[in-house]
Amino acid sequence: MRIVMSGASGMIGTALSEQLASQGHNVIRLVRRPARNAAEWTWDPAAGELDEAVFEGVDAVVNLSGAGIGDRPWTKQRIEVLRDSRLQPTRTLTDAMRRLSQPPSTFISQSASGYYGATTDGPLREDSGPGGGVLGPLCVEWERAARTAPPGVRVVTPRTGVVLSPSGGALGPLLPLLKLGLGGPFGNGRQYWPWITLADEAAALAYLLTADIDGPVNVCAPESADVNTIVSHLAKAFHRPAFCRVPRPALRLVLGKLADELVLANQKMDASRLANAGFHWQHPSLAEAMEWLTSPKDR
Repeated sequence: MRIVMSGASGMIGTALSEQLASQGHNVIRLVRRPARNAAEWTWDPAAGELDEAVFEGVDAVVNLSGAGIGDRPWTKQRIEVLRDSRLQPTRTLTDAMRRLSQPPSTFISQSASGYYGATTDGPLREDSGPGGGVLGPLCVEWERAARTAPPGVRVVTPRTGVVLSPSGGALGPLLPLLKLGLGGPFGNGRQYWPWITLADEAAALAYLLTADIDGPVNVCAPESADVNTIVSHLAKAFHRPAFCRVPRPALRLVLGKLADELVLANQKMDASRLANAGFHWQHPSLAEAMEWLTSPKDR
């Protein structure tokens, strides 16, 4: 397959590019600087500029654009960045595809578990309603923008959960602290995180390129786990204690809105739709995920 990808330089984009290349696919990465080779194509999503010629002979488009949700505190300005960095690229891609007489057949446009809001009862399935706060409405807009792709294009909006990566990923600063024996659960630790390893995230997105499925898809591991369980497994994997619990008030003081909607969010997502489509996880259980995280030879 010939695939155009935005956000290819991010953690998920890099892993997915490697996954697709290993399967013999040709990936064209959209970049904001001058293109350096035939595998790159320059665009300006903030200005809505993309030459539709990039889609010539292309089978699918993958949209992973978006500023990091947990990279910085959520000031009013940062929230605008989170929104614009997702909506502008998505609209630029769909606008360009609508200018074609024969657009690519598939459009994979990333969404997030934040669609369901921060304090929701599970299990959360794709037909569960959206939540409030910052991320719920943002994900609704994001998915709506993806659905402006031309008629006949199969649109998939993967609602990705907490991605576990050896480099940290969504765990952010927790891994270094755990390795020093200074980490611990956030809040009471009873909130569910819809986790998935980076390897399975990349494999799932690659699978969705050809799967007989469209619309929203929960992308997380089939095994549900709360933060207490996740941190306990991490600590055991790194042979370190994990008793330094970070209280809810402290998280809110330091992180503001980000604490409630990301770190303290309770999202017990159901991955049945992905499983029923035929996807098989490499790391369906936390035990297998921890072995992968701590064993370089397995990666």
